[in-house]
Amino acid sequence: MLGYIEFADRLSAWFGKAFAWLIMFMAVGIGYEVVVRYVFHAPTSWAFDMSYIGYGTLFMMGGAYTLSRGGHVRGDFVYRLWKTRTQGKVELVLYFLFFFPGVIALIISGWKYASRSWDYMEISVNSPAGIPIYQFKTVIVAAGILLFIQGIAQVFRCIICIRTGEWLRAAEDIEETEVQLARQMEQEAGHFVAGTAREDARGLKDEYKDLNQKPNDHNRS
Repeated sequence: MLGYIEFADRLSAWFGKAFAWLIMFMAVGIGYEVVVRYVFHAPTSWAFDMSYIGYGTLFMMGGAYTLSRGGHVRGDFVYRLWKTRTQGKVELVLYFLFFFPGVIALIISGWKYASRSWDYMEISVNSPAGIPIYQFKTVIVAAGILLFIQGIAQVFRCIICIRTGEWLRAAEDIEETEVQLARQMEQEAGHFVAGTAREDARGLKDEYKDLNQKPNDHNRS
């Protein structure tokens, strides 16, 4: 199970990070469109297609990577109160009840959409540029397969959690800013408490020395 989890995490991470470069592509494209539209009054015919195709592809192909890192939205106001083994049991059941049926439906329906699109070489109807989109319909199938592979790894994580009482986390490579700030605040608070404790201990030690010195001075006199 551990070997498969590592394989799925690496596969999802590779695709997620590779398609993350679409953000730069979209930023440059939209920036160019803004300049030529509002400065030179010469809007392009392809900017809208580029933006929604690029974002849709990024969203779909990054789904498995987000799942492997536990980044999807979770209603954890109740979930976080459960014991770890209870969390694993509930997630295991929900994966089979909802996740896998939904992903299988995505793959099957995506295959139908993509095959029809390839048959007549579908182009976009949202702009006069006539940009081909049949290849992007294939992204639906690819994203579904990646989610299915990663879903099996998540099921293995649930089984390990039920057995050991601890979640097997993926390698931490990307972290949200608020998480980093929260950890930094915790570390600073810990350093402050430790420093205060050392100062208190040093003060008590000095007081103890003073108390011992006073009787000795009195005996000498």
